[in-house]
Order: sequence, then C-alpha cells, then structure tokens
Amino acid sequence: MKLTRPLTPLLPSALQLGACVLMAGALWGAAASAQAQGIYTCVDAKGRRITSDRPIVECLDREQHKLGNTGIVRQVVPPSYTADERARLENKQRAENEIKARAAEEKRRERALLIRYPNQAVHDKERAEALSQIDDVIAAVNKREAALVQQRKEVDAEMEFYQSDPSKAPFWLRRKLEDSEKQMVVQKRFLEEQAQEKLRINQRFDEELGKLRQLWSPSAAASNAATIKR
Repeated sequence: MKLTRPLTPLLPSALQLGACVLMAGALWGAAASAQAQGIYTCVDAKGRRITSDRPIVECLDREQHKLGNTGIVRQVVPPSYTADERARLENKQRAENEIKARAAEEKRRERALLIRYPNQAVHDKERAEALSQIDDVIAAVNKREAALVQQRKEVDAEMEFYQSDPSKAPFWLRRKLEDSEKQMVVQKRFLEEQAQEKLRINQRFDEELGKLRQLWSPSAAASNAATIKR
C-alpha cells in the first residue's frame, strides 16, 4: 500500500502575504498623500528649521512655506493671528489701501489736468470763458433790477395819493408795492450769489494753476509725458 504525503496547509502563508501587501499599500498611500499635501517648512523663534507634513505649531506666529514634490515653494502660509491681531492687521491694511487709492486718484487728476490744460494759455482762456458766463448773468440781472427800479418809481408815484394813510390805498396797489419789494430783495440776493460764484471760479482756477505750474516744470515734463501715454 502506497503512503501519500500530506499536503502542507497554504492558508496561513497566503494570509501573511496579503497582510504584507496591504501594509505596503497603506504605507505607499500615506507617502503619496503626504506628497500630495506637500511638506511644510519654517524657521522657528529659536532659529531651528523645522519640516513636517502638516502645519507646524512652533511657527504659527510666522510664515511657513509649503513645498511641492520637487522642493519648490507652492504656497506661503501666513501667520495665524488672534482676533485682535487680525483686526489690527486689517485696519492697517485698510489704511494703507486708502493711502494708495488716494495717491492713485491724485495721479489720475494730474493726468486729466495735463490733458485738459497742456499750457497756461489754454487754462487762462477757460478761466476767462467761465467768468464771462457769470458776467453775462450779472448783466441780465442788473437789467432786470433797473426795470424793477422803474416799476417801483411808478408805484411810489401812485402811493403819493395815500401818504397820509397808506392803508386806504387799493389792494392791487398795495400788493404791487409788496411784490416790487420782494423782487428787489430776490434780485439783490441773486447778485450776491453770482459775486460769490466768481470768487469760487477764481479760487478754483488759482489752485489748478498752482498745481499745473508744478506739472509743467521741466523736471516733471518727461515723467508727465510718459504718464499721459499710459
């Protein structure tokens, strides 16, 4: 009778091999995940360079560099601030942005001035035209005022019959006298407003001329020409 040699069980070896494969896969996946996430590096407060696969606690108060697989910086992680620190930083940034915006707006106004007034002759001409328009309005008001003065003389002549008791004057005549007085007040106020407008126009052109003389200066000419071309 031939004896048959019993077969060695293969199941434990297969399980061990499978476990090894799974472990290797997990390690590879972890490494790949770390590579995908990047490497964080920084120099802490003590001057030590620290590297990690996640944000570094010792460097929360300073910038951290996130490196890619090739060692190139992919991202600069800013410091982590407290609420008060963030508020102060935001206020500072807002103030700086406002300063920059004002400076940019000032440059824009300067470019517009240079385009509109390339020389003083053009500026003087526009000032004269603006003042001439006001003078035309004043002339028309003066003409109207002269007519009102004449009307008032006529009303006063009619009111002479009632000097002893103006209340006995007809209603239409008293109303005409009242309207004449009101219109004279309106005309006088309007003339004063036009005089103030002339002062404002001259003040504006004087301020512009002071600024333009700086922009027209030889030292600024080259810079101004390049600015306008942009």
